Amino acid sequence: MSKRNKKIVAALLALCLALVITPVLALRGAAFGGSDDAGSVKVSEITGEEYEPWFTPVFEQLLGGELPGELESLLFCVQTGVGVGVIAFFLGRFVERKKMQSGEGKAAEE
Repeated sequence: MSKRNKKIVAALLALCLALVITPVLALRGAAFGGSDDAGSVKVSEITGEEYEPWFTPVFEQLLGGELPGELESLLFCVQTGVGVGVIAFFLGRFVERKKMQSGEGKAAEE
């Protein structure tokens, strides 16, 4: 990796870090809720009635209550890992395909 590329990567990593830290520092003491909570509050404001979900999640039905936070985090991490694996697989395939095509082009020129 060239010196210029290393500087670009370092700058981009610093920018990502700033994007993560800035909201936490700027909004000290704020409650960071999920989109589900914000959506149900907004529906309640618009309709004037308490929001009633249409269905109960499958795991909550099986367990007879809410999922523990640790299990919910684990499932989210597994889902993220599978998604990253699929994306990485296809990106790798595209890179290999490009290498194979450029290699065939060089062989035809010789």
